[in-house]
Amino acid sequence: MIKKLFVVFSAVVCIFSFVGCMSVNSSGQSVERINPNKQTDLSGYWNDTDVRIIAETLVEECVNAPAIIRYIKENQKEPVVQLGSFKNRSDEHLDTEILATKFKVALINSGKVKFSAEKAVKEELREEILAQQDWASEETAKILANETGADFLLIGSVRTIIDSIPGETVRTYQVVAELYDIETSEIVWSGENMDIKKHLKQSSIRW
Repeated sequence: MIKKLFVVFSAVVCIFSFVGCMSVNSSGQSVERINPNKQTDLSGYWNDTDVRIIAETLVEECVNAPAIIRYIKENQKEPVVQLGSFKNRSDEHLDTEILATKFKVALINSGKVKFSAEKAVKEELREEILAQQDWASEETAKILANETGADFLLIGSVRTIIDSIPGETVRTYQVVAELYDIETSEIVWSGENMDIKKHLKQSSIRW
């Protein structure tokens, strides 16, 4: 009898624990918080897990590129990188800005490169410096035309390769990132990742 009561009690505790991890919003939809590092593939399309996999592999290649190592050795300082465009050339609606930001954060945290502000941010900074010429004290006003010029430009693109038959599709994502020497326009590093391949199979079951 005691064993049975213990089993029932354990089951009740598990149920309440599970319910405790979930919430229901005003529309009646249940919401469950999950580990952000957990791989989730609901639609079979590009998602956060893919971004993480791509960034981890290509960033490692980029910071260890011979051009970066050579620059540090010759100049005794980290090169400055300007983040360019990451274009979506796939058949999906992808927010490539998320991928570009992931690259930027990982590269900065590597400690091997520095990043120049993006164009939109530079415009705001320049406006602030111009305003300081009129309104800030002479001792604190920042100097005009004293920006640090970037050494390299990082750009990238995402493409999809699709192979399909009725009911089945294989989607392969090709992500390419390239680092350009701004002064010479030479490509000093090029990385490609095609590790993201997904097999989508339409179930024949109809409810």
